[in-house]
Amino acid sequence: MDQIANPAPGFQRNPGKLITVEPYRGAVTVRSGETVIASSTKAKVLTESPYPAVLYIPFEDIDFDQLRKTEFSTHCPYKGDASYWSVLSAEAGKDAMWAYEQPFDEMIEIRDHGAFYPSKVTIEATPD
Repeated sequence: MDQIANPAPGFQRNPGKLITVEPYRGAVTVRSGETVIASSTKAKVLTESPYPAVLYIPFEDIDFDQLRKTEFSTHCPYKGDASYWSVLSAEAGKDAMWAYEQPFDEMIEIRDHGAFYPSKVTIEATPD
């Protein structure tokens, strides 16, 4: 078995945990009011029971001029440490986007991708 350089402690403790990351077949647009924050046809959908599926959008398709990185962070034993960004144009957009900039090896597919809280922005996902 290959050695993993940065293994997730969650998977080591719970090897039966299943988290899948697959391409989202369609377009995703994220808005704050009328302002488009992100638009992509290369999003990924992360599925982790019992949580709702989450769309992760490549950084290249996110308008970081509309966001400000915050000091807030969280830790997931399966994915790693999440950094957060707030939407500049909306008070309700505080810490609206998160990303695992250095995810554990098992979740490397979501590196350089951001996800948004649907309660803080409008996420439109249109399947192909």
